Amino acid sequence: MVKYSDRFKLMIVKEYLAGPLGYILLAEKYGIPSKAPIEKWTKAYQAFGEDGLRRKRTNQVYPVQFKLNVIHFIKRTGASYQDTAITFNMNTPSLIANWYKTFQREGLAGLKSKPKGRAPMSGKRKEKQSKEGNILSREAHLERENERLRLENAYLKKLKAFRQNPDAYLEKHRQRWHSNSKRKGSD
Repeated sequence: MVKYSDRFKLMIVKEYLAGPLGYILLAEKYGIPSKAPIEKWTKAYQAFGEDGLRRKRTNQVYPVQFKLNVIHFIKRTGASYQDTAITFNMNTPSLIANWYKTFQREGLAGLKSKPKGRAPMSGKRKEKQSKEGNILSREAHLERENERLRLENAYLKKLKAFRQNPDAYLEKHRQRWHSNSKRKGSD
């Protein structure tokens, strides 16, 4: 979706209001894909002035009752989203269209505000471990350290054996690999 600057919108609206060119010719002249945006800008300008052409920078939160009133107005009168937006002093007909579609899909529950952002953490907090828990964690820590030292020791022994006689070490592992592959193939 192409976003047009406020100056560009104002220039086109003023050209439409002052000159002989219609929506379609202005759209062709400025390379706008359809006449719809120019119509929307013109109606917004006539209703709200230059403020009608500006994009809102903050999101306004509307109450559920207001949304419901807007939807009932559309159903009663058959007015377009643009006309409804002007009637309710809004500059965002697309927002009204979203409300209407959501209301048709989900009903009243869809119009209620939904919390934004990430869901809060669960109310269950981890309780601090007691002294017994700390003792167990200390024992677990020591067991992990012992296992790490065993692995390090075994690695250093194999490295030493490899440095002393690389050919014998490689031959031993080739034989082991060769005998394992024969067993697998004989199944």
